Amino acid sequence: MTAIRLLLVDDDPLVRAGLSLMLGGADDIEIVGEAADGDEVEELVDRTHPDVVLMDIRMPSMDGLAATELLRRRADAPHIVLLTTFHADEQVLRALRAGAAGFVLKDTAPAGIVDAVRRVAAGDPVLSPAVTRQLMAHAAGTPAAGRRRARARTRLAALNDREREVAVAVGRGHANAGIAAELYMSVATVKTHVSRVLAKLGLDNRVQIALLVHDAGLLEDTREG
Repeated sequence: MTAIRLLLVDDDPLVRAGLSLMLGGADDIEIVGEAADGDEVEELVDRTHPDVVLMDIRMPSMDGLAATELLRRRADAPHIVLLTTFHADEQVLRALRAGAAGFVLKDTAPAGIVDAVRRVAAGDPVLSPAVTRQLMAHAAGTPAAGRRRARARTRLAALNDREREVAVAVGRGHANAGIAAELYMSVATVKTHVSRVLAKLGLDNRVQIALLVHDAGLLEDTREG
């Protein structure tokens, strides 16, 4: 089995050392580089070709948000997991919208951080439904919520009815099996619809679908219906 190539980015050398010790002990993870700031990340990605970047969201010169935006513009962009001390934070929301695959809290148990790296490497965004709801509630209270709703509804108009149903189910935090049962389709068909939704909307992962559906107010619409 090919090891997951991991790049660590945190301005605190003690945090980096702890993460290196914790993650380097996993048989299926290879730490290919470390950086102390976001402005070092692009050069290191060019040199080390990581599958996953585990990165602090707050750093002195270039924060994790700016670094995420830079990396996600690349054709060969690695998966990005952000380290944070907050469950609901505007920077986390912006980074998820920019294409980060999720985030983990810095006080997460070692096994949880190892699991997060493995899941993201396998294409499974790391953001529980409970945390997604908390982030969305935080976003709904911002002054820009109304403008986001109009933009989100315009983008979602590109979907057909079935794709829209799947997108709403993703927005509720359902996994493929749950969506298949709810909408009476096979898991393979759900995966096909999710892929089409991502392609049509120009999104990177299911977390971004969930955020867009929430921005459009579709979860409220389904509750009212």
